[in-house]
Amino acid sequence: MEVSRRSFLKRGLLLGSGTMLSGVAGTAMTAPTKKTPYKLRDVQETLNICCYCAGGCGLICSSRGGELINLEGDPEHPVNLGGLCPKGAAMWGLRNIVTKERQSQNHPARVLHPMVRRPGSKEWTQLTWEQAIDEIARRVKKTRDTTFIEKEDGITVNRCEGIASFGAAQLNTEEAWMVQKFIRNLGVIAIDNQARVCHSSTVPALARTFGRGSMTGHWCDLANADVLLSIGSNNVENHPLSSRWVERAQDKGAKWIVVDPRYSRSAARADYYGRIRPGTDIAFYGGLIKYILDNELYQREYIIHYTNAACLIKPGYGFDPKTGTFSGWNPETQKYDNEAWGYDVDHKEIWDTSETGPYSWVKKPGTPKFKTPDLKVLKRDETLQDPHCVLNVMKRHYARYTPEMVSKVTGMDMEVMLKIWEVYAASGRPDRAGALLYALGQTQHTYGCQNCRAMCMVQLLLGNIGVSGGGLNALRGEPNVQGSTDIAANTPDMAGYLAWPHGKTHPTLADYLSKETYAAGYYSNKPKFLVSLLREWFGANATVDNDYCYDLLPKCSPKLDFGNYSSLMTFNHMRDNRIKGYFCWGMNPASSTANAKHARKAMANLDWLVVADWFLTETSTFWRAPDMKPEDVKTEVYFLPAALIFEKVGSILNSGRWMQWRQKAVEPLGEAISDFEIIMKLQKRLVELYKEEGGPGAETILKANFDYHIDGKPDLRAVAWAMNGYDVRTGRLLKSFSELQADGTTASGIWIYGGYYSNNEARMDPMKQPMTRRGKEDPTGLGLFPNWSFAWPANRRILYNRASCDAKGKPWNPNRVLVEWDGTKWIQNDVGDFPTAQPPQDNAFFMTWEQRARLFSYLMVDGPLPEHFEPQESPTKNIFNGADKNPLARFTKDPSVQLGDPKEFPIVCTTYSLTEHWQTGTQTRNVPWLNELIPGNFIEISEELAQEKGIKKGDKVHIWNRRGSIVVDAMITIRMKPMMINGVKTHVVGLPHHFSWEGMFATGDNVNDLSPNVGDPNSFIPEFKAFLVNVEKAA
Repeated sequence: MEVSRRSFLKRGLLLGSGTMLSGVAGTAMTAPTKKTPYKLRDVQETLNICCYCAGGCGLICSSRGGELINLEGDPEHPVNLGGLCPKGAAMWGLRNIVTKERQSQNHPARVLHPMVRRPGSKEWTQLTWEQAIDEIARRVKKTRDTTFIEKEDGITVNRCEGIASFGAAQLNTEEAWMVQKFIRNLGVIAIDNQARVCHSSTVPALARTFGRGSMTGHWCDLANADVLLSIGSNNVENHPLSSRWVERAQDKGAKWIVVDPRYSRSAARADYYGRIRPGTDIAFYGGLIKYILDNELYQREYIIHYTNAACLIKPGYGFDPKTGTFSGWNPETQKYDNEAWGYDVDHKEIWDTSETGPYSWVKKPGTPKFKTPDLKVLKRDETLQDPHCVLNVMKRHYARYTPEMVSKVTGMDMEVMLKIWEVYAASGRPDRAGALLYALGQTQHTYGCQNCRAMCMVQLLLGNIGVSGGGLNALRGEPNVQGSTDIAANTPDMAGYLAWPHGKTHPTLADYLSKETYAAGYYSNKPKFLVSLLREWFGANATVDNDYCYDLLPKCSPKLDFGNYSSLMTFNHMRDNRIKGYFCWGMNPASSTANAKHARKAMANLDWLVVADWFLTETSTFWRAPDMKPEDVKTEVYFLPAALIFEKVGSILNSGRWMQWRQKAVEPLGEAISDFEIIMKLQKRLVELYKEEGGPGAETILKANFDYHIDGKPDLRAVAWAMNGYDVRTGRLLKSFSELQADGTTASGIWIYGGYYSNNEARMDPMKQPMTRRGKEDPTGLGLFPNWSFAWPANRRILYNRASCDAKGKPWNPNRVLVEWDGTKWIQNDVGDFPTAQPPQDNAFFMTWEQRARLFSYLMVDGPLPEHFEPQESPTKNIFNGADKNPLARFTKDPSVQLGDPKEFPIVCTTYSLTEHWQTGTQTRNVPWLNELIPGNFIEISEELAQEKGIKKGDKVHIWNRRGSIVVDAMITIRMKPMMINGVKTHVVGLPHHFSWEGMFATGDNVNDLSPNVGDPNSFIPEFKAFLVNVEKAA
């Protein structure tokens, strides 16, 4: 039996410790001591997962007499090994606080009853749940009925224009999935969540390169790296427990590089540090790519077999540095035609759908009819000599990215930069691995997706994808950003990373399947995934004769793209009186969104707002913000009290795709209930209203399957069954998504989760399911922990692990074997991410139709190769190309943006998180212990800038631009330094983003009043990490 320090002490104290203590204390114990009863006596212990970053740290909750007595780290958990960061350690304070008399009491700021703020009122009024649900349902129905569009341009779209929804990243996965089903079923397209605001650039960039848009490895695997590069992330401060795995790699001789505008705590612990100007990462990567190519440091066999490096691009492709545009640019539409970026095709092959063919399922009764795709067989040059092969296209493109040019743009010392490139590029040896760690410093730009694409390219060139100790590691900041992204809490996607239907490209089910089904690779099974999803969504109402109710799904307007429904446009639509109702589920967009002042002014045009949360947020109280007059705001605001993480059950995913279960420790306080129960109540009342009154699109409400009950009561386990997938004829839970069919005989709410809740014999017991396993076995010593929890897909820990071997199936590094071909079969220490029934093939990235990773990606909206562009607000001109800024950046011409001039606002500003607080601070600012550590906001400025501005320690600083103005404390520090940018001294300042006006214990000005509401053309993410301000000593 494995004995931890915690269990050792607990057993000793409970069983009597006289012998143990006498051996320790010896003769020093001369006087009898009064024994204090062990504080955790007679407690019930339950397991949970932390509610802050996506490390997925394990918790043990101890309760007695219906109250939470203690909360501590789970010493058995592979990620945190019993440790917790300051936030995690203080989570008990979300339910209780300690008074001055050192007594525990329930948190005074916790909202315990449904409330409403009536139009023009300055106060809240308490409601019963019945009143709240009825009023909300009636307002939802009224808005839906008046803004519902059944057909547009002759296409059935069944869309509601007047409602938007934001949330899910704080909810359990089953709840988040239910939110999306509930909202989509209203016909709403304007759906988003915190992932859009923080990590949405990850998904399109990685998916359009590797085939999936998620972290390729997991936290524990970082210990296997030979070199690590943290760029755009500060894992020591923002993911503290994960840093132990980086430091374990260092203990074994690995080198750690940190590239950041600040000399952070991560930089202090690293072996190499490079200071970089915010927003210039592509210049840095472009120089690194040139360095790798010029010195032939790429892993040649890897890129030939597993990437499109040897594939030929059409001869007409090119890039013009004078204009900063790729071939295919249309100056009138200001868009690209990516046909100009296509492959040179040798010939095409058609699907074999005969009875004995691999695609015989297409003709199976019940399968919808669609045009099967033809496979393009590509021209290749494995000698890498053809000028049109991808590798040579890359060489030409990045020839401009010389060390001198990169240093001028980034401000990084050239000697330091060259050393960093040398150290990281050394991971390109077959027996070495380099891990790249990133976060919002990469994603939150108008070219955030191309930042991520550049990282993908570096890792592919060096052979660092699919190997132990390598990977592209997104350090996500929300506890369930991974889960909320998986279940598609965003406009363009459907659960499991299927595309949401668009009126122009997917008017019918046949059109959808013909357009979206891949000609090869695992996504050739998309019809199985979609039909199974529809079968779950609409239950028995979905049949092959009615296209499985496909027409009832809401569709994006044929005239618009999904960017018009993203979070930034949501507020513009509120301003323009197009959106009149808004749901917020555990999120706080009035504080977290860019140009927050614009957002709260726009929200004043809403008819109604519904917020489900634990504490009052800036979103729920936008009407009483310092610059608002409550009497002028006619929005009716409903606040629904939600259960805390240890007051309900459900699963949650960490960045490494581990699905873990939260047990319920105590009952919710007051009248708080789970978000799942809230949704079920609202859905039930809406069904009643549409049955009684009818209305536009009533069929979509009435035909949806919401039978998530056990013994007649709403039960989250029934949602887990639906998400896992089941046989509709028998109800049997499916063991894997490989059992899904396109003939209507299987149902699955999200195909990638197949297998997470699959123990049909114990279907009533979550603790006997794959996701709740607690096996600590690690036979390889690589930290795979295959019997701990469940990792999608199919319990794989390292994605694309076929690439850990050479073309013959022999591992590049025999000391880190994930899979290996022994001559007759595949040895799988990790679940093989390729067709393991077949001998070695070059299909290491079988989630793309090429079955190779894309160094050159024709699917990116703004170019097949990353190119440096300046932020929308920049202190300098772009010396790499004539476009200056990304020509496809979104929303830049909206009047609310108010871009500033560098002559008026010469200082570069970036934002970031602290160890002691989290996101908008709703949770952490309500914990007194954490406020004692960081009681208010501040600006980090260099000693040089402070001297120029006459600012001293303890002064207040006024920071402003055309969008907003704030005042915070001065923090004068050597962590910030002025930089030489194109020969001009440029100052950079930093602002944490956790404070705003709402809260009982700690408040302050909202930093996001300053950030610009402009977006990336692929992900629509705002540009939080590089904008311009001016500063002065506050009067």
